Amino acid sequence: MKYQRKKEAVLLLEDGTTFYGKSVGLEGTASGEICFNTGMTGYQEIFTDPSYFGQIMVTTNAHIGNYGVHQDEVESADMKIAGLVCRNFSETYSRVGGMSDLKTYFSNQNMVAISEVDTRAVVRHVRDKGAMNAIISTETSDLDALMNMFKDLPSMEGLELASKVTTPEAFDRNDMGDVKIAALDFGIKTNILRCLEERGAQIRVFPKDTSYEELKAFNPDGFFLSNGPGDPSAMPKVIETVKEIIKDGRPVFGICLGHQLIALANGISTYKMHHGHRGINHPILNHETGLGEITSQNHGFVISEEETKKHADIEITHTHLNDDTIAGIRMKSNPVFSVQYHPESSPGPHDSRYLFDQFIESINQSKAK
Repeated sequence: MKYQRKKEAVLLLEDGTTFYGKSVGLEGTASGEICFNTGMTGYQEIFTDPSYFGQIMVTTNAHIGNYGVHQDEVESADMKIAGLVCRNFSETYSRVGGMSDLKTYFSNQNMVAISEVDTRAVVRHVRDKGAMNAIISTETSDLDALMNMFKDLPSMEGLELASKVTTPEAFDRNDMGDVKIAALDFGIKTNILRCLEERGAQIRVFPKDTSYEELKAFNPDGFFLSNGPGDPSAMPKVIETVKEIIKDGRPVFGICLGHQLIALANGISTYKMHHGHRGINHPILNHETGLGEITSQNHGFVISEEETKKHADIEITHTHLNDDTIAGIRMKSNPVFSVQYHPESSPGPHDSRYLFDQFIESINQSKAK
């Protein structure tokens, strides 16, 4: 078999730092904020997670694609990352039940990926300098031309992206459930719906800008605020809706972006992190039990620790043990709680699945009253 030389590819960061690699096969140029995920498995779930919309993904695990892809391991209908940077991209796979190789998966979705990049150096740079916009290209190595593209790329700070990934119209999941949940979709992951469904919930998923009155018309027993991409402070209309949802008095559960929106609705500000939390081994302290949990995380914004601690109606329930950022809160006056990580753990450990049980229990208690 004749060896085919791989085409040169380039990764250019907004500060001018350049890394070189090889094209995986699909020609193109992609741009977005660069981020990295430290998980060793779960790449398909990561690529299809709507919270990654508009981001160039760097995978720190050395091998990507070696177990192929499977239709049951997607978190949305298609890939949401803007492009992929990896060390070794496997064009073949070995796995019982595998349905396709990753290269075909990328080609079918017209997604640009580059490999043979020194990803350790990329991650060290991002950790030192912070998240920034980036461009990957297999089409050109003209750095001046690529650098000129940055002037048209928006900053993630102040950028509203949930409207890019929300459902265009409401839909039902498990219409025979014991409890009714109205879920606002800012980029909801499939496994979140699955976790609620497994606990006997009937779920109606609504577009992000659905009014409180329309949500109320469904007569839900509780409200769920989903994860999603972008800056939560750029969603003033949704924040006002969340304020009305909280005043309603029925139980509310928020994850990631939903968590940040609950904080904003309570007058607590959010801010962009230096480079974010993304991986499946982040340690969390549960203040109620005193136990540690290993969690799956994907976020670039957090809520203000100082303002949260001063808030008379907010109790801190979880803290990230690496940097002491707020990882969970609960309101004292209403059955409202949220976390800054992913208890549906897709991918990741199942340490925090109990949060879905707590939500259903809170709904059942509310109904009993």
